[in-house]
Amino acid sequence: MSVLTRDEAQARAQFLEVHRYSIALDLTTGDDTFDSRTVIGFTTRSAGDTFVELKPAVLRSVILDGQALDPAALTENRFPLTGLDAGEHELRVEADMRYSRTGEGMHRFTDPADGETYVYTQMFMEDVQRVFAAFDQPDLKSVFEIGVTAPDGWTVLGNGTARQSGARSWTLAPTPLISTYLVAVAAGPWHSVRTEHAGLPFGIHCRRSLAPHLDADADEILGITRACYDRYHEKFEEPYPFDSYDQAFVPEFNAGAMENPGLVTFRDEYVYRSAVTDTERQTRAVTIAHEMAHMWFGDLVTLTWWDDIWLNESFAEYMGYQILTEATRFTDTWVDFGIGRKAWGYDADQRPSTHPVAPDPAAVPDTASAMLNFDGISYAKGASALRQLVTWLGEKDFLAGINLHFARHKFGNATLADFVDSLATATDRDVHAWADRWLRTTGVDTLTPRVTDGGTRWSLDVVRDGGRPHRVAVGTYDLDVVDSGRLVPRERFELDLPATADSTAVANAEATGNATAGAPVAAGGTLEGSGRRPALVVLNDDDLTYAKVRLDGPSWDTALRALSGIPGPLTRAVIWNAARDMVRDGDLAPTTYLDAARTHLPHETDLAVVQGVLAFAAGQITDRYLRPDHRPAALATLTSLCRDLIRRTEDGNHPGLRLTAVRHFIDAATQPDAIQEWLDTGSVPGGPELDPELRWRVLTRLAALGALDNATIDAELARDPSATGQEGAAHCRAALPDADAKARAWARMFDSDDLSNYLFTATAQGFWQPEQADLVKEYVPRFYPAAVALADRRGPAIAEAAGRHAFPVHAVDDASLRLGRECLDGTEMIPALRRKLADQLDDLSRALRVRTAVA
Repeated sequence: MSVLTRDEAQARAQFLEVHRYSIALDLTTGDDTFDSRTVIGFTTRSAGDTFVELKPAVLRSVILDGQALDPAALTENRFPLTGLDAGEHELRVEADMRYSRTGEGMHRFTDPADGETYVYTQMFMEDVQRVFAAFDQPDLKSVFEIGVTAPDGWTVLGNGTARQSGARSWTLAPTPLISTYLVAVAAGPWHSVRTEHAGLPFGIHCRRSLAPHLDADADEILGITRACYDRYHEKFEEPYPFDSYDQAFVPEFNAGAMENPGLVTFRDEYVYRSAVTDTERQTRAVTIAHEMAHMWFGDLVTLTWWDDIWLNESFAEYMGYQILTEATRFTDTWVDFGIGRKAWGYDADQRPSTHPVAPDPAAVPDTASAMLNFDGISYAKGASALRQLVTWLGEKDFLAGINLHFARHKFGNATLADFVDSLATATDRDVHAWADRWLRTTGVDTLTPRVTDGGTRWSLDVVRDGGRPHRVAVGTYDLDVVDSGRLVPRERFELDLPATADSTAVANAEATGNATAGAPVAAGGTLEGSGRRPALVVLNDDDLTYAKVRLDGPSWDTALRALSGIPGPLTRAVIWNAARDMVRDGDLAPTTYLDAARTHLPHETDLAVVQGVLAFAAGQITDRYLRPDHRPAALATLTSLCRDLIRRTEDGNHPGLRLTAVRHFIDAATQPDAIQEWLDTGSVPGGPELDPELRWRVLTRLAALGALDNATIDAELARDPSATGQEGAAHCRAALPDADAKARAWARMFDSDDLSNYLFTATAQGFWQPEQADLVKEYVPRFYPAAVALADRRGPAIAEAAGRHAFPVHAVDDASLRLGRECLDGTEMIPALRRKLADQLDDLSRALRVRTAVA
């Protein structure tokens, strides 16, 4: 398919203006296709030619200004409109459009639990063309009027309030000016919970089989929605710009959520069927807050071209965490961001595929390249940059600039330059220079302390590898005189590290709080203090900037001894992140990280910290950074750690910690006995009971260990015939250590196009198991040509899934790296797969370097 270039989009935006779409969708025409009829009213500013985009199964008719055109003129996804005079025009397009099984366009899903069918749209980037004909680019905003014919018993949801006229006909209220990619329709026999807030209808929706689980959490979901809505209205001067606020939890959704105006769609895993931790509830709440932020930044004011996707995502990412902290019971959201989300940005920023938060427009020449920038840089690094900006600028000036931006560009489009100009108007600081340093550059700065102890005085210099300005906090801590496993704060300072050619810079140190006699002060570019040096010095103590930090030797020794005794969870997260970075950079043995986890996690009180550390210890250290012969000892360390956490939480006061420990114990089990007993009894001794999520988790591990057969999988699927059960069964079958099972799983993934996006992912996640390296080694070289062919057939969503989940991540050896590089260098492939493979191979290369560094 042809991709839209930036130059083409600019030319088309100058050539025409779109006024209105009238769209009729008939969802009653069969299981494979639906009927799409579109009328577009537009004006051309001069005489000339242009094109409209669509990807039909069958294009039945195209009528321009009353004149029928030949449908055979469609070339790939473009229909030419030639010989246009200046003035108003009307285009009518009728087509049969194909339902999707990959989460792109109009996705269709039949629930195995009850046989009910649901459809919903995901129009992002070019996928609106799978639903209706459009001038598909973000700066050609228009009013959309949509009518839907749906089966009896269905409810239709959309960007505006829906009105039913007759048994099958639905009309959605016309939208204000929005971009094509933000149009949304969801239809099916939804279970709905409706209310009103601030004079607007609010609703949450899910498939019927999930109704009891949505009802159980409805008060929490709607309470968070109301709290965020109210807090945004305290910060933003522009009121919410749409006529309703619906949130639909939809099946087989590729992303976390999508910010469609008035109808946010979420993956329906957020409707919890099984027990979850409070951190997972917080993640759902952050997503709610994130998507609501988009109603202003993304929907009311939209990017002009895709090079500014960060304007949408970085802002929503930052506001989601901040608003949740301010408006709900989740007051420690930045700990979870620091220990979990932020690493996504750090990792992406150290790969060859890194890019600036705000890339040069020339680096995003078309929509295919734009898709590649939906990554940890546009989200996590961008949000970190904005958090640093607020720290440097002050929230008052930041919000003044944001509100000016909304006022200037509401219902229109804007660029990075527009955003920076709005901020600059609200402050006397040089925001343009800040943006150049932070948003137009790549890579991660590293801040390293040099602490000198003179006995009666101590001093600190900061070595900065990188060129960005940073405002950072420095925390100093001493060992408790009563309990040497605890640390107590001494002083906290703020440092401005200016962006100069000199990599050593310390200036403007100011003690915060109540200064005391002898408190350290800045003197001649060096932070100095009286008394002996602190036992622990932590740079970026509040995690307010985006940089890797190191600890000096004595501070690291203190951290290894007393990390769990540091009073603030955010400080502990900063230190754990420093250790993570040191492992990835080859400066710390992975076993040292594991030993620290073994020592301190049994005493850790913050759930996000426990989850973040265990995720890295299990997913990276145990499975990739250690040689296979060291893996059994690492798994033993993890299971021992988890046993301690399970024992510690027997009183029932920390259910989230206990659930986390149980999950990781299952995943790290090397013998089937204990987890088989849990499965047989239906419970972990002392709880929790094994709900569907835990049962499938145990079964997956038993399958990998060779302690499960197909009959047991079939019996469990009969017990849990839900969509999640189907995925669990696919996961288990692919994990069986049997040559025939592997051959069948491989054929389902790569030789057939029948698997939905979710069933493909489940199968891929089960296929590669570290314990089965010899069994699956023949598939390593087969992966690359198979993935290329699959991506060509099924497109970007499945290409992303194949590159992420079907990649042989546990084949950490030179031969695997060589095969991958040969494929990248010598094979044509779609950009989505090329980017994912390039990132996977860089991670593989890093794993090999880590192994070599600690050999």
